[in-house]
Amino acid sequence: MIPLTLAEIAAAVDGAVHDGPAELTVTGPAFLDSRVVEPGGLFVAFIGERADGHDHAAAAVASGAAAVLAGRPVGVPAVVVPDPGEALARLARHLLDRLPDVRVVAVTGSQGKTSTKDLLAAVLADSAATVATRGSFNNELGLPLTVLRADETTRFLLLEMGARGAGHLRALCQVAPPDVSLVLNVGKAHLGEFGSQAAIAEAKGEIVEALGAEGVAVLNADDPLVSAMARRTSGRVVSFGTGEAADVRLAEVELDDRGRPRCLLVADGRSVPLAMRLVGEHQAVNAAAAAATALAVGIPLADACRSLAQVESLSRWRMEVRTRPDGVTVVNDAYNANPDSTAAALRALAAMARRANAAGGRTIAVVGEMRELGESSDAEHAEVGRLAVHLGIQHVVAVGEAARAVHLGARAERGRPGADPDHQGEEPVFVADSDAAIAWLAAHVRPGDAVLVKASRGASLDVVADALLSSSTDESGATS
Repeated sequence: MIPLTLAEIAAAVDGAVHDGPAELTVTGPAFLDSRVVEPGGLFVAFIGERADGHDHAAAAVASGAAAVLAGRPVGVPAVVVPDPGEALARLARHLLDRLPDVRVVAVTGSQGKTSTKDLLAAVLADSAATVATRGSFNNELGLPLTVLRADETTRFLLLEMGARGAGHLRALCQVAPPDVSLVLNVGKAHLGEFGSQAAIAEAKGEIVEALGAEGVAVLNADDPLVSAMARRTSGRVVSFGTGEAADVRLAEVELDDRGRPRCLLVADGRSVPLAMRLVGEHQAVNAAAAAATALAVGIPLADACRSLAQVESLSRWRMEVRTRPDGVTVVNDAYNANPDSTAAALRALAAMARRANAAGGRTIAVVGEMRELGESSDAEHAEVGRLAVHLGIQHVVAVGEAARAVHLGARAERGRPGADPDHQGEEPVFVADSDAAIAWLAAHVRPGDAVLVKASRGASLDVVADALLSSSTDESGATS
């Protein structure tokens, strides 16, 4: 963050300095969690559902924060404003306006945006100083916190942007107007909130409408709802996809026996091979999106592929792969789930079957609830169960009442007339909760197995993955 005095902050957000000198300087980033203090930073006293940040303001300053952005005086140096959340956004825009050399790259999509953001961050950082969204801090609070980490040395500001409704992306783009906007896809995530994929597309398209004439929209040519957004921007369009017309074309995708994709990326008549260290065919699509965005900011395709090939891990709980000393491979993808991302995870698990079987193991899919699917929820969960059996995954374990349709779909596929007996696997299992899933796995997992744990964050299946790993932990922490 650019050092700012309390007087400068107050002027930027129409606030007033309290309980401290106006010349006191904030030198660190803004932050919300008083338990994780940024030395010299600005603690934002946000009032949440469970806690009031004002109650922790003094502790934050005592632990090293310079001052507080607050809605009322708190007895320590502060800039007091009517609405700390709104003031945070205004402060972020004020700082960004003082950094004319920063190029803002915005990323959105129904699924894959955090993984793609992580991939793109690696590419951009290899080219120039980059500040990127941490984890999924992609809303009206997380985004300005990311902006406020930028300073005079920053050249790329990479921002993941999420939307829960119409107008959300437009508001985020007012805080950080993008120079490049990447739209990955319009899927079924949040269908319950938006009502239709057309409504999701309308909201996602706000990110390209925010571009100026000099901006670049990077669009998925394989998704009709995304490619149609080309009509909604005055900027240049760069496309990615598997079709011949895509500016960055993804070709010859195959998975190795660890589920890692190898592919070709083709642009301007040049083909560059890419062998990734991540798991899942969908990561090749994410890599193509990252490469197209890199081209949009002037990074050559070969350089982008070189960076992409080095990425070994993503944000936590996103196809996070670890192998226990006894050969059990655990794929923790429990941060988020929707029909498309769950299908991609299941296909990655199926690709790992050959290696697991050679080690005397099996493939096991532990699947919990996919949230925010509205009226289509049961049908989508059932389809996940059917797909798992169709892919030949040997054990399907559905966790929780909200995921019971996964169990029903798996059973229906297994008993379907004409189903391939070699791909039916064992009788699908339903368990009531995470504790029951942990108990089932403890009794059934054997050396060499590959276990996928997949659900929306609210299902808390990360505890299942943790239990699997803690029962036989690789002390080195090495990933497979």
